[in-house]
Amino acid sequence: MLHIEHLNLVVNDIPQTLTFYQAAFPHWKIRAEGISQWSGVDRNWVHFGDDYQYLTFNDNGIGENRDLLGHQVGLAHFAFVTDNLTAIKNRLVKAGFGVHKEGVEHTHRANLYFLDPNGFEVEFVQYFSDIPQQRNSGDE
Repeated sequence: MLHIEHLNLVVNDIPQTLTFYQAAFPHWKIRAEGISQWSGVDRNWVHFGDDYQYLTFNDNGIGENRDLLGHQVGLAHFAFVTDNLTAIKNRLVKAGFGVHKEGVEHTHRANLYFLDPNGFEVEFVQYFSDIPQQRNSGDE
């Protein structure tokens, strides 16, 4: 079996980024942090997660994230499954992050998209069925 262990993201500001992800994942913690070099540039980095998966945040990036309304090559969004979409929405809104867009209405799932402080679109999805054909169907 394969699963994603971590995502490595270059961000504008690590503390501001942590505000968003700590609201979404209050049970996660900073696992490690330090300074390293990436292609000749000093970078601060933080591993934020639990014992099994995490997000790496690296500062000192250059430029802007891709236009999410455009068609450029790059990351469109990444998603996390939750058993309580309302709780995540409430925590993120309380932390100052509004819903970017709502997912398509579906019988077997609900989802919301948020923009993190760096312009990454993050989806949170809650499934109402354990049957893969229902969870993954294109039907509404």
